[in-house]
Amino acid sequence: MTYLPVTSARPEAVRVGLIGAGWMGAFHARSLSLRIPGADLVAIADPAIEAAQSLAAELGVARVTPDPADLFADPEIDAVVIAGPARFHAQLSIDAARAGKHVFCEKPGAVNLDELGRVEDAVAAAGVHWQIGFNRRYAADFLAARRDVASGAVGTPQLLRSLTRDPGSGSIPHAARVPRGTIFLETLIHDFDALNWYNSAAEPVSVHVTADALVEPGFKGAGFLDTAVVTVRYSNGAIAVAEAHFSALYGYDVRGEVFGSAGMVQAGRATATAAVRYGATGLSAETPRLNIELFADAYTAELADFAEHVRARRDGAAAPDHGVPLTPGLLDARRALAVALACIESAQTGLPAAVAGSSAGAEARA
Repeated sequence: MTYLPVTSARPEAVRVGLIGAGWMGAFHARSLSLRIPGADLVAIADPAIEAAQSLAAELGVARVTPDPADLFADPEIDAVVIAGPARFHAQLSIDAARAGKHVFCEKPGAVNLDELGRVEDAVAAAGVHWQIGFNRRYAADFLAARRDVASGAVGTPQLLRSLTRDPGSGSIPHAARVPRGTIFLETLIHDFDALNWYNSAAEPVSVHVTADALVEPGFKGAGFLDTAVVTVRYSNGAIAVAEAHFSALYGYDVRGEVFGSAGMVQAGRATATAAVRYGATGLSAETPRLNIELFADAYTAELADFAEHVRARRDGAAAPDHGVPLTPGLLDARRALAVALACIESAQTGLPAAVAGSSAGAEARA
């Protein structure tokens, strides 16, 4: 038997190195290896080398190292995905950019605006693509809502709402290990980006926070907060409310809403599917319990978008066009971080806090 030769028209995959083999890093690794044809996971770095080796063995990744610098020095790697602890995000982004690697960074992009400014400088100097993991933008219902806002279906946004209720059991055993400000910097920062994204014609101006440790009150003295409600005022007069809680007994609940001069659009629901059971005891429905259940498709889509942007730069092709602003970059990271930092101030003082000029620095560097 003689087979005919075939020339593939598929573009060369983007070769990615992963930094961080923990919960989120492992999901990204499986997406890069198994779910995104345009990407190829070629190396994993994590100081917890056993976790990196186990993940690499599962996925058939040949290169493993405890040192991210090995990924930056590898000429065969086009891009890196940063999924380590938040306090390392900025320096890893800087080092990657200086090595000419494109960067996908989990949120937050940095833990303060000065750090993020250094990332902006490094990315601009290197001319690489930098993207942040605001996955909610890629969830089908949230994106559909954004398209409605863009089309004018809701008119001018006036009232906005976003909520994140993490699943829990009524206690938080690891509360003592949660860094100060986590509810704002690593949880509500998703909500802040969603609100900024929906009301993109305006800037966040001020915040007012009410927050407490209602699940684990014994840790409040150490700065731990597990419950928060944030009011955000925007430059166009719109008012937004974001809320978060760390222990929803019924599951993982993420929703959004935009009310405007011409109507309203909502995104998200508390149930995993639209299926509802009717029985002698009443109604019941399944609920998602994990972030990788609720946002499995969105986590995959954001990395696929990242790979498309990297490939476009590498091959001199046009960047993906999604019809509405979608791919979150440094300006989006700065706007959301500025809100989060203002929230930390407001939570400490009990007073409204101004949001630092969220666009000026990034626009100057663009």
